[in-house]
Amino acid sequence: MLSYDKTKPTVAFVVPTGIGASIGGYAGDASYTARMFSKDFNIIVNPNVVNAACFSGISDNMLYVEGWSLSQFFKGNLNLVPSRGNKIGIIFDKGISQDIINVHINTINAVKTVYGVNIIGYEVTNSPCNVRFFKTSSGISSGSLENNKTLLDAGKKLIAKGAQVIAVDCKFDEPPEDDYKNGNDVDVVGGIEAVISHYLTRELKVPVVHSPAFEDITISKEIVNAKCAAEYITPTFLPCLLIALDNAPLIFNKKVEHYISIDDVKALIMPYNSLGSSIVADAISKEIKVFAVKENTSVLNITKKVINKSDIIEVNTYKECNYILKELLNAK
Repeated sequence: MLSYDKTKPTVAFVVPTGIGASIGGYAGDASYTARMFSKDFNIIVNPNVVNAACFSGISDNMLYVEGWSLSQFFKGNLNLVPSRGNKIGIIFDKGISQDIINVHINTINAVKTVYGVNIIGYEVTNSPCNVRFFKTSSGISSGSLENNKTLLDAGKKLIAKGAQVIAVDCKFDEPPEDDYKNGNDVDVVGGIEAVISHYLTRELKVPVVHSPAFEDITISKEIVNAKCAAEYITPTFLPCLLIALDNAPLIFNKKVEHYISIDDVKALIMPYNSLGSSIVADAISKEIKVFAVKENTSVLNITKKVINKSDIIEVNTYKECNYILKELLNAK
């Protein structure tokens, strides 16, 4: 059983993927802030908050919940069940060369050795997935998946073998030169990664998260911005998925023993101008306190004023938000 303290309030700390958030839009750069909240609360995070290539910002009382599950949870359609030592299956895109798959297999074995995670096996898709990524006219990250069925078939095989959670590695082309490495741009691959995770989680009804596999695994010798540095010192981004999935909560559309429902959530914390998602609307409708943090902005412009929701609480910093929440919820 995961370390979930029922005496502590539960809050959700969310940074949407692929929107260029100034905190959380890079490689685990929201982890430190999320861990500040985790000292006083049980905290639900989406993978974008803590995933950091070969590192993970996850802590024992964080509930690691993929985006589709998160949206269904906020609608009241899913419950979360804290879990420990999940059986993890891995999907590899057939488009990845065997040499690169071998690097990932070594990575899997290293994570198993160091962290003791339970990897039940992997499946290579029957055909290449053919993933494409791009930015939309609004500047957010998006993309397309040509062969979704081959991923779904591989996922079903892993579940038949006993997998409770799944990590996916699809082949990605090298991203174009932009200002991401300097901490001034959108993560161009993040949007389609979210699409893949959402699709497979919805269809398989188990937590699924994705990391890209690149054929060029050369370690950069260039100094990059600290916010994205984790991605420039490793040939594979798989470790953060395996570490977090090990103790990710399982998802159920019914009440089961030790379940956590949306009724347990007391607050939702969002970047200042990314308030257009369904979880914000659902939180407001359920009278959950919603905080918009001004120090975290994105390429979006969806603020409290734009959506005309006067009950959203605007704060300047995450530190201020944490202080207010502790006072409001009597966190100890």
